[in-house]
Amino acid sequence: MRPREPCTAAKYVRTKLRQRDSALSDLFMKRAWKKLRYRLEHIGLLIAARLVPLLPRPVLVALAKMFGALASLLDRYGRSIALANLDCAFGQKYSAAEKHRIIRESYQHFAQTMLDLMWSPRLTRENFLRYIDLEKYPTLAPNQSGIVVCYHYSNFEWLSLGCGFFGRTGTIVAQEFKNPLLDPIFRRWREQSGHSFTTRTGGILRLFKTLRRGGTAAMLVDLTVFPGAAAVAIRCFGLHTSVTSAHAWLQQRSGAALIPAHCEPLPRGRYRVVFHSPIDLGPNATPREIAQACWDSFEPVVRAKPGPWLWMYKHWRYSPKNPDRSYPFYSGVNGKFERMLAQK
Repeated sequence: MRPREPCTAAKYVRTKLRQRDSALSDLFMKRAWKKLRYRLEHIGLLIAARLVPLLPRPVLVALAKMFGALASLLDRYGRSIALANLDCAFGQKYSAAEKHRIIRESYQHFAQTMLDLMWSPRLTRENFLRYIDLEKYPTLAPNQSGIVVCYHYSNFEWLSLGCGFFGRTGTIVAQEFKNPLLDPIFRRWREQSGHSFTTRTGGILRLFKTLRRGGTAAMLVDLTVFPGAAAVAIRCFGLHTSVTSAHAWLQQRSGAALIPAHCEPLPRGRYRVVFHSPIDLGPNATPREIAQACWDSFEPVVRAKPGPWLWMYKHWRYSPKNPDRSYPFYSGVNGKFERMLAQK
């Protein structure tokens, strides 16, 4: 019988070196693939930026419906998130077939939003009213600035562009992409109607300076954020979630009017920008109360027509330790979220 090789220090060192070399090789391959993937995404977006504006409007709308429907079938995980969200938000209000229709519409509206953003170089101050109706902007006090709070509902990108072409330009906070090569392209599309976009890092301070000068600021406020100093807990479809408190903070410190707004889809690829009544709860309102009031002005819109909202997003990442109703499967208990819920 062959004797077992003794475990020596030299053997241990060789094993560790092989493990290190394997880990370094894996890390190198991952970085190389990531770099290649980012480059391919950049090239693909540049090609789309050239081709999409050449399409007639009816063709673009048809393609968005087709791509969205296909994505709703292929994206199994995203579809499972959307279905869990609908189950928790609406319970038994909709049948299984109706929920799958809502999910398909959600994908289609998001596909339309992205394709429309690529098509947007064809929009001008002279022709944008063919595609975007704007309801009357609320009347504000003389020299009062405004904070427009928006939601990922229908074409939120054209809500911004329409306001800019109409003369309501401002500073807007935008989330950076994981692929930094994409940021300049999206920034060019988003700023073409006169807006100035800023990153989230240091963005709130820039918005505050804009408001102090009497300008307009805008931000999307329906995404989940990590529980912390810049977040508050609100009820969304009866479920607790953690959202940004930046708009409430800005209103309290600048005296700006807080104006919720959403984009309503119309037939044949047209849209209507709807401004809600300004939120004014007085100087003693808490950021949580202000953020809740903003959401409460929007939730009836989604309840009446749920399809255009972004249902495949994880709107309820955090759940209470002892919830009073069921939360989606992806939700999890978080200590900071628990402490935030306990705050008044």
